Amino acid sequence: MKRSTVLLIAVLTSVNLFAQTVDVAPATAGARALQTLVASDTSVDVRNFYGPAGYRLAWTRNGRPTAQAAALIALFESAETKGLRSTDYGAGQWQARVSDLTTEAAQARFDYAMTATLVRYAKDLRSGRINRTREDNLYYPEVVHRAATGDAVAVVSSIEPQTADYRRLVAALATYRRIAAADTETLPAVTRLKAGDDYAALPRLAAKLRLYGDLAADAKVEGTKYEGAIVDAVKHFQSRHGLEPDGIIATGTFKQLNTPASQRVTQIEIALERLRWTPAVNGPAIIVNIPEFKLRAVGETELEMRVVVGKAAGHKTPVFDGDLKHVVFRPYWSVPPSIQRHEIAPKLSASYAAKHNYQIVDSAGRVQSITDENVRRVRNGSLHVRQKPGTSNALGLVKFLFPNENNVYLHSTPQQALFARTRRDFSHGCVRVEDPVALAEWVLREKPEWNEEKIRATMTGKRDDVYVKLNEPITVTIQYHTVVAQPNGAVHFYDDIYGHDAKLIASLAPAAPKGGVLVAAKR
Repeated sequence: MKRSTVLLIAVLTSVNLFAQTVDVAPATAGARALQTLVASDTSVDVRNFYGPAGYRLAWTRNGRPTAQAAALIALFESAETKGLRSTDYGAGQWQARVSDLTTEAAQARFDYAMTATLVRYAKDLRSGRINRTREDNLYYPEVVHRAATGDAVAVVSSIEPQTADYRRLVAALATYRRIAAADTETLPAVTRLKAGDDYAALPRLAAKLRLYGDLAADAKVEGTKYEGAIVDAVKHFQSRHGLEPDGIIATGTFKQLNTPASQRVTQIEIALERLRWTPAVNGPAIIVNIPEFKLRAVGETELEMRVVVGKAAGHKTPVFDGDLKHVVFRPYWSVPPSIQRHEIAPKLSASYAAKHNYQIVDSAGRVQSITDENVRRVRNGSLHVRQKPGTSNALGLVKFLFPNENNVYLHSTPQQALFARTRRDFSHGCVRVEDPVALAEWVLREKPEWNEEKIRATMTGKRDDVYVKLNEPITVTIQYHTVVAQPNGAVHFYDDIYGHDAKLIASLAPAAPKGGVLVAAKR
């Protein structure tokens, strides 16, 4: 018997409401009216809640809403606090529904609306309105039962993501809603404003920076000279927005300063949606956030470093999870087919191959001579190009291998200067790491013999393609969040370099009303 079936039977037998797995005949006119409503619903969860219980009403007593119903209605109508949209859960309709409970038919309509809305709200809150990646095995009829008979708010709170990142973003959302209500200033831009310059709108700049928390409330800012505490505040603002924190206000900084706070609210809502798709990381893991250009290794010991990700124009790094199983020192670079065909093959010759340490190999890895025929076979994919190990290898001297269909991995790079850039999307899709020695030491920490000295010696040694298998796989998760709420309360915003946020915002736009109990959002 499948594990999911066993779990379902356990749930049904442990909760009185689900004591039977087949419909029980309705006993009252209200129950019969409810059965008719449920029959038209495509939701298995709604049917599985009502059917085994004989379509008993769950949300009214003596013609009035239960305390649990009232508590849930308050949650539905304040869905914006969680980054959701209250109109998706009947906001504006509940008062009329509550006022119209004088007949059994009306009570049935109310009951059905409550259950259908709760199922939708709970699913959206737990795993997102557009669930791209997360498998959700929660049995929602049981959730409805527990909410209808217990502490409804606690039940719903228990099923939403429980990570610190999520909680901090919910708090940030409340903060930025308050800021959006107060921030009406648009600053006049100048070409370049540096410390010591005069700026007529300095008081307005100071007010904005105080509102955003970058300038202390008691900091003294007098006159119109750009200096002192306000310069430091601008540096803090720049560091929170993916800019070089040099205190110079030019085009990029003015753009961020004049971005409406309402747009930041939307960014946070989108980040919450993405977090709902992402299972909580348990145990050691390597997390890459693409728009932030940063890698974090988390566990008993933690590590953070800059990364270079795929180019926004044509070579985007994909969002996915994998299991890191091997570290490879002095690796060959097996050139991906698209790069081989479009970038290398048109220029491939004996001299070009010698200059870049390229080889032509067959499927067994046997080196082939560089002839016109073999170059033709490289173009059609029957032969392949690889780059020999060494300091000029595109992968650097170490790669971190986690098998995936995207042919993406973490690796070092000879192009260290790129890590000094603020925006770092320069690769063909793989993730280049700033400190490969530190990352290798962290990954191999369960193998004491692989200390920093041995790692460096292997990277610079004469033996090529040295594979080291990890004792246990390490989760690698590549994410896309344009907002990160830090433990110290600071909220950092990053550009939507791949346009993923813009597409998600369009996907979540309200759909036209279609009638029925609920107005369905675009799913």
